[in-house]
Amino acid sequence: MVNETIERIQASIDANESMNAEKKQELLTLISKLRNEVSTLEETHGDAARSVAGFAEASVHEATRREVNRELLRHSLDGMSLSVRRFEVSHPRLVGVINNIGQTLWRMGI
Repeated sequence: MVNETIERIQASIDANESMNAEKKQELLTLISKLRNEVSTLEETHGDAARSVAGFAEASVHEATRREVNRELLRHSLDGMSLSVRRFEVSHPRLVGVINNIGQTLWRMGI
């Protein structure tokens, strides 16, 4: 289920025609890192991994809409950040990837 969510995120980024190639590549690289980190988390915390992936998908959706609603983007990014908060010690790379994705999406949505 988490892999399918990550695949949908990647497809959404690939299909986005308004995003420049450099920004697409940056996001796709981050999403690839997210896939690796979430798959590790999924082994022990399946529900949490699904939440992380779901909030990442919502955040990408909100940041790449034709007309970005900053409030919805902020809420989705906050949810994504909160979904990994309890894993700061046990999965620091996951938290770092989520932070990088969030910063990248926020800059895109402004």
